[in-house]
Amino acid sequence: MHDRTTSPSRRERPRGDAPGSDLSATTSSVLLDAGRGTLSRLRSATGGYTAAPATRHGLPTAGWRRLPTTARRGYPPPGYPPQGPPGGYYGGPAPAGYANNEEKTWALVAHFGGAAGAFVGGGTLGWVGPLVALLAKGNQSPTVRAHAIAALNFQLLWSIITVVCWILVCALIGFILAPAAMIIAIVFGIIGGVKANDGQLYNYPMSVSIIK
Repeated sequence: MHDRTTSPSRRERPRGDAPGSDLSATTSSVLLDAGRGTLSRLRSATGGYTAAPATRHGLPTAGWRRLPTTARRGYPPPGYPPQGPPGGYYGGPAPAGYANNEEKTWALVAHFGGAAGAFVGGGTLGWVGPLVALLAKGNQSPTVRAHAIAALNFQLLWSIITVVCWILVCALIGFILAPAAMIIAIVFGIIGGVKANDGQLYNYPMSVSIIK
């Protein structure tokens, strides 16, 4: 009879001692390390992934998410730059009575410029400031045109009156009338500028519609 007992050489070897087991474990470890390193470099280089939980192997799970393509490429997000409010004025509400700050500036030039011209020119140059505002912005802005024409009509009238008064200096009466006319042009020009600063169109007293 033959001995059916399996010889030691034919006995099943333990799995831990199987040929190539050490090599397989080493290869798996190397591949996992390479995968983690590649993913880390991609994250730092492109910013394409946000922080997320990882598996026991250090790889991202379904919890990760990708950033928008525009953000990854450095483009601004949708809706940038922000749009300004209606009315053509950016950075806050437009001044009262005006579409923007430029209109307000030219309206003040028309009124305060008239007062300054009357002061510098002895009552005869008050029309210069309103005329400059009318020529510079009057054709583009109806608001500026209205302020400039109101100031220009008033200053033209009182400039003519002041010139006549200076001519009458020879008759001695001009010494009183000329300074009075100059003061009227200056004072009402300042009042018009204050009203314009509040967004109101000032109706000058003692004025005529020379220019419409």
